[in-house]
Amino acid sequence: MKAILNNYRQAPRKVRLAADFLRGQMVVDAEAQLDALTKKASPILKKLLASAVANAVHNNKVEKAKLFIKEIAVDKGLVMKRFFPGAHGRAYPLRRKNSHIKLVLGVKE
Repeated sequence: MKAILNNYRQAPRKVRLAADFLRGQMVVDAEAQLDALTKKASPILKKLLASAVANAVHNNKVEKAKLFIKEIAVDKGLVMKRFFPGAHGRAYPLRRKNSHIKLVLGVKE
């Protein structure tokens, strides 16, 4: 019962702020928390959570009310290297970081 999102175009450090907030919560509570959370990653995490819930309900025949977030991991993804002009004709590097997000659900009896 998991869902994975690869190469989400936001830095892992910023996505972890929202992800750490959800770890261990019941799915119903986590959805409500994500609605109120004012982070850019919130809608993406909510969509990923909905995908994991759909996988659990369809594949494992589990009720949504019994599900909780067992594990949520935000790892470093690809880094796009870009350059922007600096002083005296130099080029300064700009690293655009991506995130890999893995969400695993568990069942509370």
